[in-house]
Amino acid sequence: MAAPRTIIYIDGFNLYYGALKGTPHKWLNLQKYFQMLRPADDIRSIKYFTAMVSGPTRKNQEAYLKALGTLPLVEVVLGKFKSKRYQCRLTLCTHSGDRFFDGVEEKRTDVNIAVSMVDDAYQNACDQLILVSGDSDLVPGIAMIRTRFPNKKILVYVPHIPAPTSTRGFAVELRNAAHVNRDLPLNFLKHAQFPVQIPDSVGNAIHKPATW
Repeated sequence: MAAPRTIIYIDGFNLYYGALKGTPHKWLNLQKYFQMLRPADDIRSIKYFTAMVSGPTRKNQEAYLKALGTLPLVEVVLGKFKSKRYQCRLTLCTHSGDRFFDGVEEKRTDVNIAVSMVDDAYQNACDQLILVSGDSDLVPGIAMIRTRFPNKKILVYVPHIPAPTSTRGFAVELRNAAHVNRDLPLNFLKHAQFPVQIPDSVGNAIHKPATW
């Protein structure tokens, strides 16, 4: 039996905040990780969806995206951040009138993931689609694929570090939408790290961020 043609779709911020933040495993080689996790699959592509941050951590992110760019199976798909006004709804705020705070909101990532999944199914680019996320906004896209392409198998891996007060790992609606759902295995992370220094395509060195 032929290995299933597989495409992997990663919600970058969901992966970071769910499984990598606060760990020494941020310098993650996604291709190596998923080849270890899915050795029986014919992995055709690994699509990493994110948006460029601002502030002092941007250089770390830029280094990581350059490192991912050295991997033949990995494709980076960028969304963006949009300025947004947030209203404080705490009692202490509303007693003295409405108060608003400036912030940013990530845009397009869930739409980019859903569109890419539906398009790959339509193009018959894969036999199974693996989604790494806990975002329920992706449920309609999964439902569409299951309706239109019933022979395609959808697996969801929810990234989360178990904690007594965390609800991130529940993701009940998203889990129920897929054929198969699992927690993203954390034990492979330490075995799938990039070297501290990586050569790029023109001979320059990409360095692991010092704070990672």
